[in-house]
Amino acid sequence: MGTSNITVVLDRAQLREVTLDDEDLMRELLSALIADTEQQMPLLTLALERADLKQCANLAHYSKGACANVGARAAAGVLADLERSARSGAADECGLQLAALAFEVDRLRAERI
Repeated sequence: MGTSNITVVLDRAQLREVTLDDEDLMRELLSALIADTEQQMPLLTLALERADLKQCANLAHYSKGACANVGARAAAGVLADLERSARSGAADECGLQLAALAFEVDRLRAERI
């Protein structure tokens, strides 16, 4: 299984840079990222259920970029793995990576700014 080995949940330095060290904006951005990623997860699940790996890869790519931009490194890593697996046709791995994504979103939610 191509699961990411990235353990850094949140790169706070990157988040500070993106928000110009505005703690309120940091909290707001992180909250929006978590909400958006959670909204993408059922869409990813549906794409997998329909065996639409192209759609799965596209959704993973979108969420990966959003996570990477704010420093959610572990989630971005899992999404990169999910995108790669979907593009290579490895549906079984995609399912495992989707479960890993749920775990990473929970870890991200536990981060305190």
